[in-house]
Amino acid sequence: MKATGIVRRIDDLGRVVVPKEIRRTLRIREGDPLEIFTDREGEIILKKYSPVGELSSFSAEYAESLAQATGYIVCITDKDQIIAAAGSGKKDMQEKMISKQLEEVMESREMVVASTGDKKYKKIAAEQNEEYAAEAIYPIICEGDVVGTVVLLTKDDKKKFGELEKLLAQTAAGFLGRQMEQ
Repeated sequence: MKATGIVRRIDDLGRVVVPKEIRRTLRIREGDPLEIFTDREGEIILKKYSPVGELSSFSAEYAESLAQATGYIVCITDKDQIIAAAGSGKKDMQEKMISKQLEEVMESREMVVASTGDKKYKKIAAEQNEEYAAEAIYPIICEGDVVGTVVLLTKDDKKKFGELEKLLAQTAAGFLGRQMEQ
């Protein structure tokens, strides 16, 4: 564990303020759920809660099946990072932080189908080195809140994404959203 050098007191209602610098660094926003852990040494650990992360092994299997069936790179994200990636090129995406552009797609709840050079094209990972020929992005909605995205990508310049890819991403996002609600 890394010490920050910041000390806070508990107020009379039992509250502790998480400093702004830490919230900004960890991308914790007002209203974000935090999971609370304790250990035997008396430490309290706050971890940003991710409902998509709860299904990480299931998401990985789903992404792998979708990638095998389509030949595309499939990424499943929560609101902070890519939690599952499958297909050729998954190593470039797995566990990377998502881009600001993808965050904006989630906030707007929009569906994106785009090709490289298109104004709608969005970077998926914050530190994404290459652009993909085409992408389809669909938000995962659980109990009315956007909790992540399903992303289909291809490096094949001859492939243009259309209604089929849109439907695949939408179906995957809908299925994952319903799994989280159970």
